[in-house]
Amino acid sequence: MNVCAFDVLLPERGVAALLGDVQIALFRTHDGEVFAIGNQDPFSGANVMSRGIVGSRGDVPTVASPMFKQVFDLRTGACLDDPAVSLPVYPVTIRDGQVVVGAGDGAGD
Repeated sequence: MNVCAFDVLLPERGVAALLGDVQIALFRTHDGEVFAIGNQDPFSGANVMSRGIVGSRGDVPTVASPMFKQVFDLRTGACLDDPAVSLPVYPVTIRDGQVVVGAGDGAGD
């Protein structure tokens, strides 16, 4: 599904979008890679992951929840602070300047 133009995503910032009836969070990293994860913070239940703080741990691109600051791997959705918790991730491609997001892998469900 086309979600938005690549150019509207600011580096190191997140945005929320609807993928059907599911809220996702999109992130564009400083190197131009785009990631899509579930927008619902599994620890608080709030749809706030798009407002998280983008960073890294080593070479792992991450986002920290704005609620309780747990850190998640943007590539896999895995919580780096609690391995038993994860967010769903969605495949992203850039096609003709558009961000295209596919169905999720079910992680975190």
